[in-house]
Amino acid sequence: MAEALRLARRGLWTTEPNPRVGCVIAGAGKVLGRGWHERAGGPHAEVMALGDAGEAARGATAYVTLEPCSFYGRTPPCTNALSEAGIARVVCAMVDPHPRVAGQGLKQLHAAGIEVRSGLMQAEARELNPGFISRFERGRPWLRAKLAASLDGRSVGADGRSMWITDEPARVDGHRWRARAGAILTGIGTVLADDPGLDVRLPGYRATPVVVVVDSRARMPASARILSSGARVIHACVPTAGRSPEGCERLEIGPGDAGRVALGPLLDALAGYEINELHAEAGPTLSGALLVAGLVDELLVYQAPCTIGADGGAMLRLPGVEKLDRRLHFTVLECRKVGPDWRFRLSPVVA
Repeated sequence: MAEALRLARRGLWTTEPNPRVGCVIAGAGKVLGRGWHERAGGPHAEVMALGDAGEAARGATAYVTLEPCSFYGRTPPCTNALSEAGIARVVCAMVDPHPRVAGQGLKQLHAAGIEVRSGLMQAEARELNPGFISRFERGRPWLRAKLAASLDGRSVGADGRSMWITDEPARVDGHRWRARAGAILTGIGTVLADDPGLDVRLPGYRATPVVVVVDSRARMPASARILSSGARVIHACVPTAGRSPEGCERLEIGPGDAGRVALGPLLDALAGYEINELHAEAGPTLSGALLVAGLVDELLVYQAPCTIGADGGAMLRLPGVEKLDRRLHFTVLECRKVGPDWRFRLSPVVA
């Protein structure tokens, strides 16, 4: 199963909106076939592994990181392929949260006379697909918010400039996290101040994540760079806002606090776009609002070994956290040096 999980990780940047899945066919004390799911519409991991194993798959065990699918979607069900190949036993790491599977795959395999087992290395399998699981278990994408700051917690200089606080290795690393997301979330403040492209600039990477702009009053200019980037752009506004510029899809969300787009319903709506992982690169207002609302699942903070001073712009604005005893707490999942900078991966502590 560890090998199947390793194979599944090859699909980190390519499988959206499908999950990352790996499969190993084993028997007689050796590996007979390996496979992984590369992209939506392509062969699933089980089919790839069965093709690699050939006739040797008959009577063997299939180790797969997610319950085999049991319905016709973009491809035929993997339960049929496993049964027809003569697999004797299927061990999956976790049950598929998709409501059209959700245990039905294991039931179909059992009915076909195949021994089934689930739960082996389940925690590792869930960690590999947080967005896919979140979309079906919670009805919203998994939200990862990325921030960059100086040692004194400033993300903008006193002169209004924010490019660049961190060094090149940290920026490349940030693009890798962008690449694994189904969509990039930003706010109109960032669009107006920085006019970002929000594309993924990595050698060999060709996919273009969706860009979601939270723009309550529809202030996005027609000249915004993201509108000519080739990305699908979703323009999230309140229903009473002005017109959206050409080149984007308008998504109307009822107002929440201060008449702005309600962020919880926005994330719920984005699940309907089959977005698994949502990667937020926004300014202090939107990033802070997401944190205070409890919508951030993971925080990615790049800290540069520099200081900017009190006249610089704060990394976050946190309404309602004015008193020390209201401060937000995090669990450090990982701390890693990236070039001269540090990257902290944090999980918000739920009170």
